[in-house]
Amino acid sequence: MKRRTVLGAALAGAVVTPALGAATARAAGPGPSVSQTGTTLLDSQAIYFVSYDGLVNNNAFQKNGLLTYKGHQYAVWYTADRNAVVGRRALGSGTWSTVKVGHTLRYNDSHNVISMGVSKVDGRLHLNMDSHSDGFTYVKSVAGLMDNPAGLSWTTSRFGAPQSTLDGLALTSQFTYPQFLSTPDGKLQLSYRAGISGNGRNALAEYDGTSWTNLGEWSSSTGTYTSEHGSSTARNMYLHGIDYDRNGRLHSFFTWREQNGAVMCNGGGITNHDTGYVYSDDRGRTWRTNAGTVVGTTGGSDKVAVTDSGLVVDPLNPDHSLMNQESQFTDAAGRPHAIISYVPGRFGQCTTNYVADRTANGRAFHVRRNASGTWQKTEIPVALGSSQRTKLALDQYDNAYAILPFGRIWGASAASGYTDWKSLFDPSGLNAFGEVVIDETRIGQDNVLSVMYQVKSSGTTPSALRVIDFALPA
Repeated sequence: MKRRTVLGAALAGAVVTPALGAATARAAGPGPSVSQTGTTLLDSQAIYFVSYDGLVNNNAFQKNGLLTYKGHQYAVWYTADRNAVVGRRALGSGTWSTVKVGHTLRYNDSHNVISMGVSKVDGRLHLNMDSHSDGFTYVKSVAGLMDNPAGLSWTTSRFGAPQSTLDGLALTSQFTYPQFLSTPDGKLQLSYRAGISGNGRNALAEYDGTSWTNLGEWSSSTGTYTSEHGSSTARNMYLHGIDYDRNGRLHSFFTWREQNGAVMCNGGGITNHDTGYVYSDDRGRTWRTNAGTVVGTTGGSDKVAVTDSGLVVDPLNPDHSLMNQESQFTDAAGRPHAIISYVPGRFGQCTTNYVADRTANGRAFHVRRNASGTWQKTEIPVALGSSQRTKLALDQYDNAYAILPFGRIWGASAASGYTDWKSLFDPSGLNAFGEVVIDETRIGQDNVLSVMYQVKSSGTTPSALRVIDFALPA
């Protein structure tokens, strides 16, 4: 593949304008708004420890810590005694029923989240958990549990024994970041990273209602990346998400993390660089750039690589503490949107402590592809005040919502071309730790934004885990 020209160093210092292209107006509908409708308690004593600046029960890359299906909402977390549990409630109910699934958290590592998925083809709930560059634990329910929540009791007996494989399919001994996604044809896929930070590959497995198949890896860890400071020959692609739109296209924004710190201006920074984008129209088998050029085949010899042309939609060098694994969403027309965050060039051209610098000067940006195919970027005009990630959601009118650290909610209207960002919810009374988990699946089902957060604590003192619900514009 053709070598990509490195543009990040040239553009990192540019002042970010409201958009990279002209705003695209649309027919005016209601603007963004949130109306709090209730708060429910999942656990008054959920496990609490801070590792990698995050919590194991509230990591923004955790896909789906909350999930809604056929009139019921599901949540997963670890209790104070380290048990993995699943909660269920009917939508609108204030009471959660909880079951243990037979696994206890091994390490105090915030990467070891629990992720959920539903295989619509047989109505099973699937869980993958407790992994960081090692083995994983997998649990699945009996068939039909998700299709008949009112008729099937919510008990531990509805779940199978924990496994260290996918029903006998072993994937990799260095497994991290499980993300389930339901395919348009009712199957279930599992996205994961094989390898380690700075030297890993993204891969997919697929469940058809009978068995799991390993589709293989689709991103490459090899090739040479060169910044103005130095070069690196190994890396991993961090996904901001991996999601099907309503038309069946699979979208993924990402950033690269280099293994060699020589690409940075200072060793206290982080080697993440560039925001990229790929899509697939064949259920993740073949990957294309925004222009439609094939750049990788899952399980094949040609994988998506840092040296491929056409991947980068927002260039940035490794000197600005760009965050990995932020978030993405697709609008009603299937156009991809993402939230990214970093320290803009107006605060300097070299971060020396990525946590401190992001906390002091980090900003989040909304990146999207408009109707003409042009990429636009708008700064959300509020300081992060945190090193952590922001979640993104779109309502039925395609208004955008950024759920920032601590549970702050900001919104922008589609009618304005997403230039009118404003504060919608002040969470000062929540005392939330930082990153939150949202229910991406519920918004389209009953027009409610559910946010799971954990109350800030200290040391390893357990704290309350709650879900707060907001009605979106009707």
